[in-house]
Parts: sequence; C-alpha cells; structure tokens
Amino acid sequence: MTADSKAYDPPESANSVGYTVAENLRIATAEDPLVLDSGGKLGPVDVEYETYGKLSPNKDNAVLICHALSGDAHVAGWEKDPETTGRLWRKRKPGWWDPVIGPGKAIDTDKYFVICANNLGSCYGTTSPSSLNPATGKEYGLAFPAVTIHDWVVMQSRLLRHLGIDCLHAVIGGSLGGQQALEWALCCPQCVRKSIVLAASSRLSAQGLAFNAVGRTAIMNDPNFNNGDYYHTTPPRDGLAAARMLAHITYLSDEAMHEKFGRRLRNKVKPDFGFDIEFEVESYLDYQGRSFVERFDANSYLYITRAMDYYDAAEKWGGGDLVAACSRIQSEVMVVSFSSDWLYPPQECMELALAISRNSKPVNYINVPSHYGHDAFLVETEAVGRLMQSFLKST
Repeated sequence: MTADSKAYDPPESANSVGYTVAENLRIATAEDPLVLDSGGKLGPVDVEYETYGKLSPNKDNAVLICHALSGDAHVAGWEKDPETTGRLWRKRKPGWWDPVIGPGKAIDTDKYFVICANNLGSCYGTTSPSSLNPATGKEYGLAFPAVTIHDWVVMQSRLLRHLGIDCLHAVIGGSLGGQQALEWALCCPQCVRKSIVLAASSRLSAQGLAFNAVGRTAIMNDPNFNNGDYYHTTPPRDGLAAARMLAHITYLSDEAMHEKFGRRLRNKVKPDFGFDIEFEVESYLDYQGRSFVERFDANSYLYITRAMDYYDAAEKWGGGDLVAACSRIQSEVMVVSFSSDWLYPPQECMELALAISRNSKPVNYINVPSHYGHDAFLVETEAVGRLMQSFLKST
C-alpha cells in the first residue's frame, strides 16, 4: 500500500483482521489500586483493549501496540457495532493502523498476537476524567489524578499479566506511543525482546511544551470549561477545537501544507477582506478542530498533553544522563525518525539511538525521507511496514 492510498482492506478481505469487538477489564480496585507516579492512587481502573491473532502455546509471540495522543485501542480491522458504542465516526473507517496489522501484513496476525490498550486518562473506554468518581458519584473532572507515560506502562503490564503474558516479543508505538515503547524498554527491560520507537525521542522539546501549553490555555479559558465540570452542560468546544487546530499544525510539515493548500482561497477568486474562513488551509484546520470535539474529551486532552510534557527518560532513569538511562535497556531497539518531523526531529531521535549504542546495546536508527511531517509514521505505511517487518523477523 502506498503512502497516499485510502484503500483499506474491507472486513471480509483475507488481509483484514475482520470485525472487532473491544473488551474491557478491571485491572485495579479500591483495595488494589494503581500507585501513580504523582504519588496518588487510583482504583477502580478499567481498561479497554482489543486483540488480534492467537497467543502461541509458549506465549512468546505477543506484540503490544501503543497509541498516540488521540488514538485508541481500535488499531486494526473494523468495529462491529459502532452504533452500540456511540462511536459513529468509525462506521466506515478501519482501525488507525490497519494498513500494517493483519494476516500477511507487516505486523502479521498469523504470526503474532497483537494487543492494543487505550491509555489511562483517555476517553475511549479506559478510566479517565469523564469516568464516575466512586467517592462522589460524579465525573472526576479535574479531581482525576495526574498520569504519566510510566503509569500507562504499569497499567498495560497489569493487563498483560491478566492475559497470561510475561514477556513481549515486541512493543511498538509512534509519537506518544513511541515514548511508551521506550519506557517499556527502560522500565521492564527483561520483559521486552524488541522495541520499535517511531517519530519519538526521550523527551519533548521546549517548543513542543510551548504548543501544548497554548492548547491547554485555549481549553481552560473557554467560557464553558467551568473548571472541568461540564459533563452535564455545554462542553468547551471552542477551546478544544482551537487546541486541536494548533496541535495539527505540528503534525504536518511546511512542505506538505504548501503542497496540499498553498495560499489558495476557498471557493473564491478574490478575498472578502473579512475574518471568516478565506484560505483552504483555514478551512482544513477548522474541519479538524470541529470534528475533534465530536469524539474527544477536553479534560482528557489536558491530562494526556501533560503526560507528554512530563516524560523525560534521561531524568527518570539516569539522573539527567540519557546514556546512563539507556544502560538499562536489554531489548533490541529500532528508532525511526522522519526527515520533515519538527515535533520530534531527526536529530533528537538520533540522540536517543546514539545513547543506546554507547552502551553497546543493539540498536538500528533509520531516518525516513518524507514530506508528511510528524504524521509520517501513520501515513508512510509502506516504508514503515517494511522496516517493522524486517526488524520483527530479525534474530
């Protein structure tokens, strides 16, 4: 499949995992809560997840997929009953990484048992700010505790234990999911054989922190935010839409935006000299923002971007020294950057790979030429698929 292809495998295709049904599991209770990085405790905790393929008798073929900021557990196939889950936007859409997961694909479900779980704090079935707080009987809102990427790994490890999996053949993720793949290699070095880190580095840059800060400010300054208590009234749609518009700019490259939109006016030859939407790029960002508010929770956006901000592998595991932190790694690692990505630029991805290699650890680093920017790990499925397929097979 080429990078620009929109022809996904239909459910009945031999290359599709077919129709999928998400599962939900309680992995923590009030008596056995998750102990969080922030020092807090959270229970009960439910996690939504999907699996594809079959676990081998030796339980040695498990591959964990970690999703990015607004992703979910539905990574492949077609959701069977989107009407019953309330997720109607999925009705004619496959999983977010369907081109690379399925029988005979790069992540071959005839060989691997693939798991994808929705992150703690997200709004797609796992416990989050929109869940009911048992202490009050109301939604948590901003009473939800701060969560981190390390907390997500701890949550995922509990899920894997329930599935009878002690060791992962591979953990794979892009962007925020890539940092989870790295955290798995650092946090649970004996439990991971291969780690694939796509479009991610050991921490977010100051510029990335700044974009996240502006997005959160837009949400929290929306008149309808109401200190996070908006679940039974009008939500902060305008603030969340603005945050998504801003973030979406960081996912693209200047080259891609110029090629797709340029300075073309929208359905007109001359400007109106007003402040309504005039340019094609404005229309595109407006659509991205407005469609996002129909499927995502503003509080979840606050918590997930904060988790993204907090992650610093060198600080957590090496006292600020990335080389020292990477000495913990025992898995083979592949780090993949994309030439036009300025959210997690190639030089920062290369820095991670070099830190691993300076510990004489096995690491592959590849910079993929692409004009798609940060989103290339989702779009360049042909190139990414070839790299992952080869790495997963290697011994």
